[in-house]
Amino acid sequence: MNELLELSIVMPCLDEAETIAVCIEKALSYLKNNQIVGEVLVADNGSKDGSIEIAQKMGARVVNITSKGYGSALLGGIEAAYGEYIIMGDADDSYDFINLNPFVERLRSGYDLVMGNRFKGGIRPGAMPKLHRYLGNQVLTFIGKLFFNSPCGDFHCGLRGFNKRAIERLNLRTTGMEFASEMVVKATLYDLCITEVPTILSPDGRSRPPHLRSWRDGWRHLRFLLLYSPRWLFLYPGLLLILAGLISTLILLNGSKVHSLLYSATAVVIGFQIVIFAVFTKTYAIDEGLMPQDPKLKKILRFFNLETGLIFAVVLLLLGVIGSIYAFKIWQGALFGYLDPANVMKVVIPSVTCLALGVQLFFSSFFLSVLNLKLKS
Repeated sequence: MNELLELSIVMPCLDEAETIAVCIEKALSYLKNNQIVGEVLVADNGSKDGSIEIAQKMGARVVNITSKGYGSALLGGIEAAYGEYIIMGDADDSYDFINLNPFVERLRSGYDLVMGNRFKGGIRPGAMPKLHRYLGNQVLTFIGKLFFNSPCGDFHCGLRGFNKRAIERLNLRTTGMEFASEMVVKATLYDLCITEVPTILSPDGRSRPPHLRSWRDGWRHLRFLLLYSPRWLFLYPGLLLILAGLISTLILLNGSKVHSLLYSATAVVIGFQIVIFAVFTKTYAIDEGLMPQDPKLKKILRFFNLETGLIFAVVLLLLGVIGSIYAFKIWQGALFGYLDPANVMKVVIPSVTCLALGVQLFFSSFFLSVLNLKLKS
């Protein structure tokens, strides 16, 4: 019987006694009126206000999820769902479970993920705080689109539909509110077929405050977006520091501002380390299945193997040693007495920079090879 279900409507629940009944009633009515073989599944996350009893009385199937968190509840609900397709929506009566045809039609036509877009469908007065509407959602969605080239215009809409098998392949892991971002980001990275439909957001029907905490959960979303984009977190800032440091160094070598030269050289060293972090992070994430394989990274790693890295490291170390010897000769020529810092430091600082970069590259090459051992096996 379970294999015959086309659609599961999944609602995460934590003390939603005020609104769970009307949400289930609407969802069951939708299934009946549209002759869809499906179920309403409530993923309860520890309710103590009678939500479970109300849901069972209304005809929903209830699964108890012991791990706390919005993401945990939905992960448990998705796993327990019998439907080929799943539509998830909050149990606070802010989404219209009567009008789910746009989602179902897109799923039937082959889309893997159908996102609701509240900004296109309409946000009714009082349904969304101004902080979320004009800052939080807008900024986080912009960052998500910029970092991952996602087609979604509303990253955090709580009403969305998806093909169960396609989403299970993403190996979603986050347990909190950032689950909403993880689904969109991974679906984009793994090239799932994504679309969005307008949906209306209404004021929720609860008398208590929502579980959402604006700044805490906003930070968790932003943190996730940054951690899942080594390019923007590490690579681009690192390359920018290296470029700025190199340009500044070349300019300052022709001047007399030795102290500024030290800062520019330090920028190169720090930038190089940040770029290495980008490579480490991406390699580890792919190895652990957090991100899909990256053909560009594969090409880079095929060229930049342990031996290549060691060769470059030795070249940098030699340059540093030669420069240091030259600086020592200058000092020796002055009978180890007073030297003009403006001239000598122009040799010493680049030499020390080469030594630092050589040591970093030497050991980073070995560490990267350790990360690649599992990838090659």
